[in-house]
Parts: sequence; structure tokens; C-alpha cells
Amino acid sequence: MNMGKHRSNPSLAMARRLMFATALCLASTAGWAVEPFSAQYRANYMGMQGNGRMTLQPAGAGRWRYSLDVTGMGARLSQSTTFEEHGGRWRPVSSSDSQAGESGLAAMLVKKRSVEATYDWNKGEARWSGDVDEDEAGPVVLRAGDMDGMLMNLALVRDVAAGEPLEYRLVEDGRAKPQKFRVDGTESIDVAGESKQATRVVREDGSRKITAWIVDGMPVPARILQQRRGRDHIDLQLQSIQ
Repeated sequence: MNMGKHRSNPSLAMARRLMFATALCLASTAGWAVEPFSAQYRANYMGMQGNGRMTLQPAGAGRWRYSLDVTGMGARLSQSTTFEEHGGRWRPVSSSDSQAGESGLAAMLVKKRSVEATYDWNKGEARWSGDVDEDEAGPVVLRAGDMDGMLMNLALVRDVAAGEPLEYRLVEDGRAKPQKFRVDGTESIDVAGESKQATRVVREDGSRKITAWIVDGMPVPARILQQRRGRDHIDLQLQSIQ
């Protein structure tokens, strides 16, 4: 929800890290079946309530489109990534992120912004366009295994189930940076009125903290919570999936 100047208003960047943060360029696709799904979330952003929809759909030519759309309380947030399989890995081809406060309190809190990213694997570089500063446009040199914020969601789910290290190289905002999650125990979590056992994973970066709850057999996190300076900033809670 993966809600000026970009660095002076970090909402969209935080949303990308959430989604994820949350979020697929995998070391291996063996044993991991990619299948379409549609998941509904209850969303809370800075006290504003909304509804989220996360989907995975075929995009033709062996590619897939993974997206998240959140609406409610006068705000609209959207993020998507198109990815493909290559050499046993999944890699991003393009992505888009947009946000807008259309009415009410959201019109003051959420500034309109749109960013497009392209991952050119023939040239080996990533670039960004739209509402970005010059130092955020790239290019960034790509490495095998690089991913964007949305893809990291799926990587987390797969790697928790496989017991793999939760370490990634995230390429976004005109830079590449390491991302490392740690397993922080297990707990029961409510999903649509049913209690599910979930593995809790955490990433902390200064005053920012991201927590995701992964339930075995579910292709998406059951909950994603992002906190800033100890206060809840973005919270997505799964309601249904099909």
C-alpha cells in the first residue's frame, strides 16, 4: 500500500517497501507453483480505513502481473509489477506506483504522485520516470536476483516456507539496497474469523519497522504492518483469498 519531493514525503516509498516490504526474483522456482489469485485486505493508513485487493494474473508471453490496489476515505493507492522467468529466476520487467488524495482528509495527507520503472535486462539497467528527482531516475546496474518491492512479498512467502535466508537486493528509487528480514517467532492470527498459525518476520531500519505474518499454504502475507517511530503507519489484514 508494497501511501514535493519524494524524500521529503516518504509515503509512497514506504508503501513500496511494505508491499511491501513486503513483495520475487527467486534463487530457484523449483517446487513453487505460480497460480493466479485474488486476495482482499482490510487496510488502515494513518487512521484512514480502506479496502485492498492484491492479485496475480497472467500477462502474456510467459509474464505475470502482480498488483495491489487500495481505496477508501478519499485516497487511492496502486502498485503493480510485471515479471518473467529467466534462467530459473523470476525478474521484474516493469513496475508502476501511484497515489492520490481525492477528497476529505486524504486530499491533505496524500499527495498525488506517479512513478514508472523499467528493468532492461538486455542493457542490464533499471530506470525510473514520472514524479522522480534527478538522482532517483537511475540508471542502476542490474544483477541476477534483483527484485522490486512488490516481488519481495512473494519471495518472503516462498522463502519462509522453504526455510531459506530472507535476504534480498531491492532495486527501486534510483538505487539498490540490501534487505534482510529475520524470523521473530510464531503466533495465531485471525483470517476472516478463523485462527491461523503464522510465522512472523521482521525488518528494522532505524525508526522504521516492517512485520509480515506468513501462513503456510497462503500465497500472500496474512498481515503486513509497517510502523514508524513506534506508531502504526500502514496495516493490511487479509480478509479472503481465491
